[in-house]
Amino acid sequence: MKQSQHYLERAENCATLAEQAVNKPAKNRYKRMEEAWRALAEEQQWLDGEVAPQERAA
Repeated sequence: MKQSQHYLERAENCATLAEQAVNKPAKNRYKRMEEAWRALAEEQQWLDGEVAPQERAA
């Protein structure tokens, strides 16, 4: 499995945890973590040559 796919799975896990969070601070924390994992996945896709630089900027 590609590293970017691992990052996307972690992002999905954070999204699920955000939906299940019992308070607003926890929900916000999980949403920020989800965004960070998605950004890492995007960066890794670029580093692996899966996404062209101009596609990434869009």
